[in-house]
Amino acid sequence: MQPQMIDEFFRRLAAARPEPRSELNYVNEYTLLEAVVLSAQATDSGVNKATKDLFARIKTPQAMLELGKKGLKNHIKTIGLFNAKAKNIIALSKILVEKFGGKVPHREEDLVTLPGVGRKTANVVRNVAFGEKVIAVDTHVFRVANRTGLAKGATPEEVERKLMKVVPTKWLSHAHHWLILHGRYVCKARKPDCPRCIVRDLCAFKQKTEA
Repeated sequence: MQPQMIDEFFRRLAAARPEPRSELNYVNEYTLLEAVVLSAQATDSGVNKATKDLFARIKTPQAMLELGKKGLKNHIKTIGLFNAKAKNIIALSKILVEKFGGKVPHREEDLVTLPGVGRKTANVVRNVAFGEKVIAVDTHVFRVANRTGLAKGATPEEVERKLMKVVPTKWLSHAHHWLILHGRYVCKARKPDCPRCIVRDLCAFKQKTEA
């Protein structure tokens, strides 16, 4: 996709959703980190349902440690892989208290040392909590970037690297939100809703669907 087409691609997404935001509910940096860890292989709506009461009570790593793994499991047992996720959240909470003064670190190299936190999760936190111009590549972003020709790559890391190179700086703050939402509601995995797509004419996908 040519630079002017990429600019137009994001201009249209921005016009449709001027202020996109994460669909995960959270109250601060720590609960955002928790929510993103819990969202792996789970839906945002499922995570939000499970964390509604949890986040009303538990807003800090120390409070999470006091709740304990058993108490946490009672809140998140409806989420897939909840045993492993509970273990990771308790472990990362302990590290946050002991190493980072109970605060979520800003730096990627610190974030990815936390249990259950990979590059995607780290970038979500950096972007949403701290306003950094980074792109988190989840399954939706990976699919949209490859399918449209925006940034083709075999791995999320390759797609991220290419997106960071081709997306104009003025769109970087919200780029991954626009791509996630477009992939979730329009450029769907099984059957993209091409007739409703506002960037259809810019897209390189050859098997476009019809109304």
